[in-house]
Amino acid sequence: MGGLFGVISKKKCISQLFYGTDYHSHLGTHRGGMATLNENGNFARSIHNLENSHFRAKFEDDLKKFDGLSGIGVISDNDPQPIILNSHLGKFAIVTVGKVNNIANLEKELLSMGRNFTELSSGETNPTELTALLITEGKSYAEGIKIAQEKIKGSCSFLLLTENGIYACRDKYGRTPLVIGKKEDSIAVASETCSFPNLQFEEEYYLGPGEVLKLNAQGYEQIAKPNNKLQICSFLWVYYGYPTSSYENINVDDVRFKLGKSLGENDNTPLDVSSAIPDSGTCMAIGYAAGKQIPYRCAIVKYTPTWPRSFTPSNQSIRSLVAKMKLIPNKTLLREKRIAFCDDSIVRGTQLKNNAETLVSYGAKEVHIRISCPPLIYPCKYLNFSASRSPLELITRRYILEKEGAHNINLDKYSNANSEEYKLMVNYIKKEMSLSSLKFNSVETLIESIGLPKESVCTHCFDGTER
Repeated sequence: MGGLFGVISKKKCISQLFYGTDYHSHLGTHRGGMATLNENGNFARSIHNLENSHFRAKFEDDLKKFDGLSGIGVISDNDPQPIILNSHLGKFAIVTVGKVNNIANLEKELLSMGRNFTELSSGETNPTELTALLITEGKSYAEGIKIAQEKIKGSCSFLLLTENGIYACRDKYGRTPLVIGKKEDSIAVASETCSFPNLQFEEEYYLGPGEVLKLNAQGYEQIAKPNNKLQICSFLWVYYGYPTSSYENINVDDVRFKLGKSLGENDNTPLDVSSAIPDSGTCMAIGYAAGKQIPYRCAIVKYTPTWPRSFTPSNQSIRSLVAKMKLIPNKTLLREKRIAFCDDSIVRGTQLKNNAETLVSYGAKEVHIRISCPPLIYPCKYLNFSASRSPLELITRRYILEKEGAHNINLDKYSNANSEEYKLMVNYIKKEMSLSSLKFNSVETLIESIGLPKESVCTHCFDGTER
C-alpha cells in the first residue's frame, strides 16, 4: 500500500518530517523517500530501498541536507518517489499512494501529446511521475489536480510540495485516508494519525473523498470540496492500520476488538484460550476472548528485533521461512490446550498452514483459527493489499477452480456466508490447513463493527462490490 506524511512549519521541519514519515513504515516495505523545499529555494531529496533495512537506518545520514521549513515523505511498496519537476506551474515535488489501473492508456495519451517519461529499470512507467505530468496539464495547481483526479482510474491520494505551500489531495473516492494535524508552529498531513501524538500534533480535520487542501505554516484553505461518494477501504481497519490510528474518526483497535468480540459471542466451540497471530490479530484476539469469556494469552510471540514483515520477499520459500522465524511459540501455553488463534485474513494460506502444523507439533491439543474479515474472493483493484498478481494466489480461488473447473464461476455464491458453496469452501480451507475448526466474520459484521454505511465502505475483495 504505502503512506504519506507532509509538514510545513515556522522552523526547520526535518525532525518532524523524518519521524512522521517513519511512523508510516508499517504500510510499506520497498522504498521510502523525503523531499524538502530548502532555504535556498531548491528542493532536497532522498530515496532509499527499505527491503533489507529500516527507514531510520537508511535516512539518518541524509538529514543534514534538509534545511527547509516544509517537506513531504512517503513509504511506498512500489515506485521510487518523491518525484521533482520544474514545470510551467513552478517547481514541485510529489508523493502518491494508490494504484493507477489505466496507466497504459494515460501513458499512451501523454506520449501522443509529446510528453516524456523517465524509464524505470523495470521498463514500467512510474505512477507518481504519471500523476505529476497529468497535474501539469492544468493552468494552475488546482486545475491540474482536478484533471489528475478525473483521469486516474483506481485510487490515488497525493501530496504536492510547492514553493507556496503543500497541497493535500485525497483519492477521488476516499479509498485511502488523509488527516490534518495541528500544533502551535506547524501543520501536518498524514495517512496515519498514529504519527501525530509523539510529535505533539492534534488531529484537526479529516479530508473528504476528492477534497483538496492547501497548507501553510498558519493553517490551511480548501481548494476543492469533498465529493459525496465515499468508498474507504475496509482492509485499513482489518489489517493495514496501526492500532492507535483512526480513519473517519473511527479507531483501528476499537474496530478489531468489536470484530473479535462478535465472533467470540457467536462461537459455541469448546475452547480454553484465545491467542493471536501477531501483530494485526492481537486486538481481535483480545476482543474474541472477551466475547467468548475465555483467557487471552500470548501463545505465539513475534520476535521484533530483526525479522521484517513476512510478505516482503517475492520468493515464496523465502517468504515462508521469514514468516516462521519471526514467530516464536510458547510451548508452556500450548501444551494440551484447545486454542483459538485469531488473525486478520487468509490470502494464500501458506503461512497459516505452517503455523498450525508447528503449533500441533509443540503440543497444542486443538488449533482453531478465527479470522476477523470474510474470505478474500477478489484481488484488490485499488490498493495492492498483497503481493498477489493472479486470482489463483488466493486460496479461495484455487478451491473454486478445483470445484467448478474455472476460478471465476459463481463468485457471488462463494462470497455469501449463507450459501452451501461458501460452507464447502471454508471446510476445504480448514482441511487443507489441518485445522480443528475455521470461522470467518461476515461482511455484515465487518460493516457493523466499522460503523459506516455499507455504501461508504469498499468491500470489493470480499464480495466484488463496485460502485
